[in-house]
Amino acid sequence: MPDVRLPRSLILYVHPLCPLSPHRHTTPEKFYIEACDDGSNDVLSIDRVSTEMILTVKKDIPPHAVTRPICGIMGTIRLVAGTYLIVITKKKKVGDLLGHAVWKAMDFDVISYKKTVLHLTDNQMQDNKAFLSMINSVLLTDGFYFATDYDLTHTLQRLANTSPEFQEMSLLERADQRFVWNGHLLREFMPQPELHRFAYPVVHGFIFMKSCCINGKIFDWNIISRRSCFRAGVRYYVRGIDSEGHAANFVETEQIVQYNGGKASFVQTRGSIPFYWSQRPNLKYKPKPQISKTIDHLDGFQRHFDSQIIIYGKQVILNLIDQKGSEKQLEQAFDKMVSSLGNCMVKYIAFDFHKECSRMRWHRLQILVDMVTEMQDEYGYFLVDVDGNVLVQQEGMFRSNCMDCLDRTNVIQSLLARRSLQSQLERLGVLHMGQRIEDQADFEKIYKNAWADNANACAKQYAGTGALKTDFTRTGKRTQWGLVMDGWNSMIRYYKNNFSDGFRQDSIDLFLGNYSIDEADMTTPLHETKDWKFLTLPIIMVVAFSMCIICLLMAGDTWTETLAYVLFWGTASFVTAGVILFNGREFVDAPKLVQKEKMD
Repeated sequence: MPDVRLPRSLILYVHPLCPLSPHRHTTPEKFYIEACDDGSNDVLSIDRVSTEMILTVKKDIPPHAVTRPICGIMGTIRLVAGTYLIVITKKKKVGDLLGHAVWKAMDFDVISYKKTVLHLTDNQMQDNKAFLSMINSVLLTDGFYFATDYDLTHTLQRLANTSPEFQEMSLLERADQRFVWNGHLLREFMPQPELHRFAYPVVHGFIFMKSCCINGKIFDWNIISRRSCFRAGVRYYVRGIDSEGHAANFVETEQIVQYNGGKASFVQTRGSIPFYWSQRPNLKYKPKPQISKTIDHLDGFQRHFDSQIIIYGKQVILNLIDQKGSEKQLEQAFDKMVSSLGNCMVKYIAFDFHKECSRMRWHRLQILVDMVTEMQDEYGYFLVDVDGNVLVQQEGMFRSNCMDCLDRTNVIQSLLARRSLQSQLERLGVLHMGQRIEDQADFEKIYKNAWADNANACAKQYAGTGALKTDFTRTGKRTQWGLVMDGWNSMIRYYKNNFSDGFRQDSIDLFLGNYSIDEADMTTPLHETKDWKFLTLPIIMVVAFSMCIICLLMAGDTWTETLAYVLFWGTASFVTAGVILFNGREFVDAPKLVQKEKMD
């Protein structure tokens, strides 16, 4: 790989504003960003008034500048008060990939170009504060990773099949834009190639790196899950696909093995059922999914799979949703659309996960693994020998989905990944013929815990809680404690999906540039007035229920009097609760920034 090295650490110099004086003029404020370990004399200068970015040299840094170390630049974003610079202030090393350090961003700082917000009205100050909390909400979501001299956005196979011209590009130019979560923040950097060395493409998802040992042979085993920033969002507000064919909660997961100079990788994808459907929260535990009746599904469906085939090759769809109840219509529509597509590169397999594994019969997952064994052997995996020769390429992809593409999906992906790893370790000479990964107790524990951690990371980013069914992933069996934890996580999901996910969705849309702020616009969508029912009905319900309890505890003179009061207040609370549930969508925390039709 040619030298695409970015500075491993930076120093941020803040040029303070000179105090006003009748004898002197104020000097323009600037940020100076210096790469402190690559021997270069170049310094990035950012004018905090004009927002212009240019290269300068170290001698131009004022001696009285306030200095602080930073780990990298995420980019810039425009809010009501003006432009903000977002920098990485803390990082933790995850491990080394092919000799390149991979870092996890641990803390960030959002720094205003302007020194004051006194030019804003009270409403604008409140809006700016709300937008800042949205940006910080995204930054506090665990799972941002970067490398200064390696392209984390591409799989090993994609990197091996690139041209010399591609290899000469900067990391920002050549990155797969699907997985660059700070792409919108870097829009001011992209037109100026000379500035690319000061910023890194940052991916969001999960990365695990570990040196493992089997048969006395030490090898590196990695999992990299790259979450797409196209049609990104939260569980119930972003489902299906958009007009470009981008699927919600699309994640590319690559398992990499390195041993004695050889390396292998196996890639899988997950993504929402790729047609136009929605499942908006309405206070019910499981809202009924709705398939759009006004949009041409096949056009977006075809766009999705055309792009998947170009990138990954043949596609095997593993649809794990229920084949009865509210999910049945989605399974039937998916099957019908694959048939209508008529593409021999796309195969469809429906597996009712919950039915097959009901009553703790988790061994029945082997039925699905056996069904796809021949196809998995045909598609193979990517393998490179010690001399850098490509021995095998992965020629097809397993695209798994359930409703959320989280819990059921991760279980199946871990089983397919283990089967691929078995073959890879045999080919690389780590495992002896006849040995099974499942019998290597130390590594098996590492393997199961890493895949469970991957499930938790993806679930927290999309659904707001850890994954369900991770007890099976960690131990290979379902446990009673696992069921209890699934119940707890389900309750937390219910609360977040109904009462906090609107804010989370707005935060993601703002961060990714799906909603842009115009400083000249005096109003924002944040000031939506709630209907009278929003406050009145919950108060009535709480008062009625409280009175019902009081009447039970403080009995009247006769039991008939007590019964009458209990029936009256009980009926009032029950009827009010029914009205609230009937108008459920008006009581949930809905997104405010992006138009409703974009969410449906």
